[in-house]
Amino acid sequence: MESLLSLAFDNLSSYDGAKIKKGLKQVEGLLAQICLSGPNSSTSPKKHQPAASPTKSPESSSSPPRKGLPDLGSDPAFREFFKLQEGFEWNVAHRLLSTLDWLVARGGDGQYDLLIVNTLDLIQGILLLHPPSKILFSRSVHMNLILDLIEPVNCPAIQCATIITLVVALLDTPQNMRVFEQLDGLLTVTSLFKSGETSREVKFRLTEFLYFYLTPETPSIPRADPRGAPALLERSPSKLAKVFGGGGGGGKNGGEGAGCTLSVESKKGYVDRYLPGVVDELLKDLDTYKPFGGILS
Repeated sequence: MESLLSLAFDNLSSYDGAKIKKGLKQVEGLLAQICLSGPNSSTSPKKHQPAASPTKSPESSSSPPRKGLPDLGSDPAFREFFKLQEGFEWNVAHRLLSTLDWLVARGGDGQYDLLIVNTLDLIQGILLLHPPSKILFSRSVHMNLILDLIEPVNCPAIQCATIITLVVALLDTPQNMRVFEQLDGLLTVTSLFKSGETSREVKFRLTEFLYFYLTPETPSIPRADPRGAPALLERSPSKLAKVFGGGGGGGKNGGEGAGCTLSVESKKGYVDRYLPGVVDELLKDLDTYKPFGGILS
């Protein structure tokens, strides 16, 4: 697996757009292999396999099924990948952020817009596969990069992909949420929400973000269910935090994220500061339509 990552990282480190595109494809292929069932999942003899239904297309019958989280926990490839992500050398999220920074710095004319969107999509995926990598966004340089991509100077496709990436980076990570607030991220989001020039699709994503922001916070990434989820997901991000110089060491009270959660009431006050009169409507929608499983009800 190290050789596959090495090839991808070499391309991602290139100053050539075509090679960067190839590197992104290589990372995507590696993640797809981890998330999709391997050939040994259908090793039964051909005579025992049911005949393909004439109503189904060849593509639907030949595509491998996605693995569930319990399957990933027992998958040696996933376990090896997860362990590699704990160090600086093979951490995919860190490499993707470096690539994203390069693309943003040199893509002012829009030539790298598609590559930026693809990179953001992969960052979302790697953060979901390896939640401890979210610690990278406790650094202001990485959070600022994401906030810059929400600005109106970017195309709607980039803005939408960035908002989704931001949600994934903040999910179950209150310390990242506090960095987001300290860097005036909420002001950035609400200013874009109020702007008449913001496209409809971006406003839809911004509304989703505000719903997410107003949900209760958990102190850290929830402990994995020992009956199904991979035991590796129960690990603390503290090791990764030390590698990248993040703030995961904790103080006297121990656990990461301790003491940095905010109540819904406090966050309502923040939103109301920038969007007076909107918070009550947002909370009414949350109570009526019950997104996120109705956890605010």
